[in-house]
Amino acid sequence: MENIVLGADIGGSHITAALIDLQGKNEIGKSWSRTRLNSAGSATEIIDAWAVAIEKSMDSYPVKPTMISIAMPGPMDYKNGVCRIKGQDKYGALYNINIKEMLASRLGVSPSVVNFKNDAACFLKGELFTGSLRGIDDAIGLTLGTGLGTSHTKNGEAFDSDLWKMPFLKGIAEDYISTRWFIKRFKELADVDIKDVKDLVENHQDSPHFTTIFHEFSTNLAKFIYKFIRKKMPHAAVIGGNIANAEAYFLSDTRKILAEMMGYSFPIRRSALGEKAALFGAGSSF
Repeated sequence: MENIVLGADIGGSHITAALIDLQGKNEIGKSWSRTRLNSAGSATEIIDAWAVAIEKSMDSYPVKPTMISIAMPGPMDYKNGVCRIKGQDKYGALYNINIKEMLASRLGVSPSVVNFKNDAACFLKGELFTGSLRGIDDAIGLTLGTGLGTSHTKNGEAFDSDLWKMPFLKGIAEDYISTRWFIKRFKELADVDIKDVKDLVENHQDSPHFTTIFHEFSTNLAKFIYKFIRKKMPHAAVIGGNIANAEAYFLSDTRKILAEMMGYSFPIRRSALGEKAALFGAGSSF
């Protein structure tokens, strides 16, 4: 049963976990769990919330996983398990703490069993492992949400591309490809405050600016993907994150604009695994 691993994905307000069968490339039974947490809490409170979700998944199955692999946002010393997040309104209490050793102690396992991986890289790895990019070797990944996550492959492995801060238009890429861009731009166009893209889609489709804002986003995204492709020369791209749920309003345009720039049609696929992509990516990293 060495093929059973636990994959987990840590976000700003929650952790999800599940047992993964690496041989069958699927999630085991009812092992999926999700726990909300206060990322502004103390180190002990945060680690305990993580442990609760992980233990719930492990307790759902008689065979214990050989590895606990966790998708975690950066910055972080992933190899040694030391968190470097500060000034982000989340996980400030974990700064410079060896969370690998702290979590292992809380779970009663050896630190060698617990591993952390970059969450953007895990998203792409999951889609390559058993998602929309299965069978493809060279690819790029984009997670579109509160921030912009970017990842690429090299020699069969997935890595964080860290392109959110790449110079782009009049600022950096994340200024134009994120939830905050939609909020800022819709306020400029319609003088209306929105919470996020879901709010925009559900409550403002009758606005004369609805089509405009998504066309602008499609253009921005196509331009960014074009730059990304020129850097990494992939065979395909996958997009995920909360903004991807609104694909009906921008993805077709994005593909069309990118094809005009490239001179040929480049495959851009929607995530098949959704929020479980990082779980599979983390688990399949070993």
